[in-house]
Amino acid sequence: MLPCLFSSFPCPMSSSSPQGPATDALPGAASPEAEPRSLRLEDWLTVIVMAALALITFANVLVRYFTNSSFAWTEEISVFLMIALALIAGSAAVARDQHIRIEYFAEGGSALRSKRLSMLGAATVALLFGVIAVLSVRVVWDDYSFGETSPGIGVPQWWYSIWLPVFSALITARAIGLFIRRSRGAVSDAAPAHKDAQP
Repeated sequence: MLPCLFSSFPCPMSSSSPQGPATDALPGAASPEAEPRSLRLEDWLTVIVMAALALITFANVLVRYFTNSSFAWTEEISVFLMIALALIAGSAAVARDQHIRIEYFAEGGSALRSKRLSMLGAATVALLFGVIAVLSVRVVWDDYSFGETSPGIGVPQWWYSIWLPVFSALITARAIGLFIRRSRGAVSDAAPAHKDAQP
């Protein structure tokens, strides 16, 4: 169950669960129809990064076993790939509205209340990662202008830091897209309730 919480792919156990009224009525659950088709980008990037991590680690284990030494560059590359993987999976989780939350508040109350809480969360994520994207551009520029090199293998530091504003901007865009989708759903749900309240 734990790997399903941190993966950008749907949990395999969820496909075999019975689809009753209780599961269908979850307001926070993201339906496949509501997901943007461009999420395939994050899914394929996740697969590629995880495959690269597995290959690098396996090659390092073989080299260390047979030669009693290891590749010097594997740790630095592995750390970078794990950070990139966290940002890519975070982007997919934002778009699918599957981030960890307190269910008592997120799923309690009416569907309209849950959607508004989801909109608030999406707006907060968009603001946070928008600020990170803007501020990290200055970090990338400093790494480039001062000629900073990585401590492990001595490559230019901006080769790594340039991906922080890129992935932060991607998460910001996904959060804005989620906010727009939830706002449309909230408006459509509020209209029938307003008509029912009229005498």
